[in-house]
Amino acid sequence: MDRTLIIIKPDAVSRGLIGAVISRFEEAGGLKLVALKMAVLDDAVIKDHYAHLTDKPFFPGLVAFMKSTPVVLAVLQGENAVDAVRGMCGPTDSKKAPPGTIRGDYGTDVQQNIVHASDSKETAEQEIARFFSPAELFA
Repeated sequence: MDRTLIIIKPDAVSRGLIGAVISRFEEAGGLKLVALKMAVLDDAVIKDHYAHLTDKPFFPGLVAFMKSTPVVLAVLQGENAVDAVRGMCGPTDSKKAPPGTIRGDYGTDVQQNIVHASDSKETAEQEIARFFSPAELFA
């Protein structure tokens, strides 16, 4: 069984979409929620999480966005969880995401795209360890 991290972003939180997003994953079948919490992200964790974007001109806006409300952090488990979750989310740019995907149904653009999803098994392991202790993960 693979595990993957999702972050329900501030745009979803402020629009009251937390339950809708979690329900999509639970109703899909094959994915099990094994960790869930709400947190306010600080500059250090955002910089660590988005280290590959720190030199981009939009990074300060991304930091402000990710700190604008608490976020919901969750770990999903299942066969090919990373690919399954990414498929359900749709492309990063919500404008290119087809209807029926989370970003296509709820997102507005590349930043306000409702949810972050790990892009590989290796990244998922790192991201899960960044936000959850082993004691917070359930079978």
